[in-house]
Amino acid sequence: MIEVKKSNFLFDDKVNTYLKNIIKNKLFVNGYIFYGSEGVGKKRTAFQFIKEIFKQSSPSENIEDKIMNNNHPDFLIIEPNSLLENKRSKNSDLKKTTKSGSEIIKIAQIRNIKTFLGQKSINSDKKIVLIIDAHLLNEAASNCLLKTLEEPNNGIFILLTSKLNLLLDTIISRCQIVRFRSFSGKEINSILKDYLNPSKFNINSTLKIQDLINFANGSPGQLFENIEIWNELSDEITSKLDSPIKDSLEILEVSQSISEQLEIYQQICLVNFIEIIWWRKTKNIDLVKKLENLKFLLRKNIQPRLAWEITFLKIAMEDI
Repeated sequence: MIEVKKSNFLFDDKVNTYLKNIIKNKLFVNGYIFYGSEGVGKKRTAFQFIKEIFKQSSPSENIEDKIMNNNHPDFLIIEPNSLLENKRSKNSDLKKTTKSGSEIIKIAQIRNIKTFLGQKSINSDKKIVLIIDAHLLNEAASNCLLKTLEEPNNGIFILLTSKLNLLLDTIISRCQIVRFRSFSGKEINSILKDYLNPSKFNINSTLKIQDLINFANGSPGQLFENIEIWNELSDEITSKLDSPIKDSLEILEVSQSISEQLEIYQQICLVNFIEIIWWRKTKNIDLVKKLENLKFLLRKNIQPRLAWEITFLKIAMEDI
């Protein structure tokens, strides 16, 4: 098991400096788009930015808790519908929710913004709207948001997205883009030294630290998620991952264990781990294609156990 020593990681210093200058000089615009890869600190930075804005009006209040608990009267957070439902039902973190392609932000949610902005601010000069995964706005919601962006004089919009190309050009043109960069390999390794206890990770295990770093693609958030998911895997599962499974009975047993023990987001991440491990052993591109198709089936939540069984059996039939 890898031991995480701290729960926070580095912010983007360039972005932080830029946002601090905005706050210091009160040079606010109606809309900001925080754009960058998943797990590079967009949401964390947005909450910090919002907290500092509110602190200008109410420095003595416990603003951070109110924001994090979505309990501030001048703050509204908009999230894709299915993420909200999953969060209520399982109390799970947003990052743990696998996007299946069915998540959207609906027009009714955007209409709530108009009601929210129509009310007088209570504790601050500005009311703030945070939209998570803004690229999941459907067409009607996007058009409604566009009109709303043109109207407010007492509101600040912060849109978070990893897919800028899916936002309407007219929405982008009305917002200031704040770009979040991916972290270099050197920076990721620095984070490892600062926030992980390497002695708690067996370098001879099936999956290596460097595998987790490579799979993170410059994202500290993805790195920590990889570590968390790897830690949650049972020995019953990880002991079978060293190479493609050939025995049919063993395939059925492993598939059952995976589908019963792991949530879908964990299963998809497990497929990524398997791709890394088995590619290193086989260098077989057809095997990787089969595993990629398995991820597609899991995202669609199409009989996960059967999807694992069929994929493993097809791989077992190949001469690897």
